[in-house]
Amino acid sequence: MKKYLEEIIERSRTFIGYPGAVDFNYSELYPFLEFGLNNVGDPFMESHCDMHTKQFEREVVGFFAELFNAPEKNWWGYVTNGGSEGNLYALYLARELYPNAMVYYSETTHYSVQKNIQLLGMQSIVIRSKENGEMDYEDLKDTLQMHRHQPVIILANIGTTMTEAKDDIPTIKTILKSFAIKNAYIHCDAALAGTYLALLNDGSFDFRYGSDSIAISGHKFIGSPIPCGVVLVKKTNKDRIGRNIPYIGTFDTTITGSRNAITPLFLWYAISKLGKEGLMQRARDGMNVAAYAVEQLNKIGVAAWQNKNALTVIFPKPSQHLCHKWQLASESAISHLICMPGITKLHIDSFVKDLAEEYPTVKRSIERSNYMLN
Repeated sequence: MKKYLEEIIERSRTFIGYPGAVDFNYSELYPFLEFGLNNVGDPFMESHCDMHTKQFEREVVGFFAELFNAPEKNWWGYVTNGGSEGNLYALYLARELYPNAMVYYSETTHYSVQKNIQLLGMQSIVIRSKENGEMDYEDLKDTLQMHRHQPVIILANIGTTMTEAKDDIPTIKTILKSFAIKNAYIHCDAALAGTYLALLNDGSFDFRYGSDSIAISGHKFIGSPIPCGVVLVKKTNKDRIGRNIPYIGTFDTTITGSRNAITPLFLWYAISKLGKEGLMQRARDGMNVAAYAVEQLNKIGVAAWQNKNALTVIFPKPSQHLCHKWQLASESAISHLICMPGITKLHIDSFVKDLAEEYPTVKRSIERSNYMLN
């Protein structure tokens, strides 16, 4: 275990390819790990078991309800195991509302969505994506026209996996209105970008703009040693699926029975300690580091770019050695790094130095591959 800890400490120094904050410190909460805490059942209802952190969970959900402009007195949510569970819950809720609906999602959507759709036995159609990863609205329009007789469930991305592209909810709403589709449900997978976009007043995906549910990850922008997230839905929709369980003395309204009671405490602690201003500063710092990364990569001739208000920087895939060393996420011919809280300009400088040493070789390899493909 000591040897493995040393390895993890070493690998954490070059962890820039995946979305997870690396600057958190929850040491003050370690005493709570001595107890078997369990947030079983609905977070807004007590149960026979008092060993829980539901009071903290409710405050966390309330924070995000305010951040995402949820309808007053008509919101509900809980702390999940991550964005994938949030997406599953939203799709489950949408299916109960519209059992015969067709689900539409873009080809750059997170891999968990297709799995969730299969688990729920739902019908679905994949929509093309544009070059930057955003949904192709013309393809959505053409496809909806052919299936306009069915209720519609849209899964919109607020930060795609590889390029952090955002689907435009107002545009999607306009398309639905053009076909007079009233039986529609829009869920936003905002796992990575949702929190900091809303903090930076770029929340054109929230409930005011027509979203019916939003899922975010807690271990990404805020940071946590245990994966977690939050899902927010309209309470009137949630009330259709809950059922009373006498054994636990509360309603079963979540995906799992027993639920993690430590992660709500982590999120509550971070939100309380940093406050909205502190979280906003984390977002601004990340944006500055991302812009710096694009600038430094461009200086050495690497065609790096980013979507608007994104922490993700995309560039041609380097050697396998660098992908492994810096733990870069890659797909086809591109890789990315993500300037999460805790990633500094020093990390970028070190990576750019490594890349500069091998870039001429990598560039020739890419050009040779493109020549052979053409």
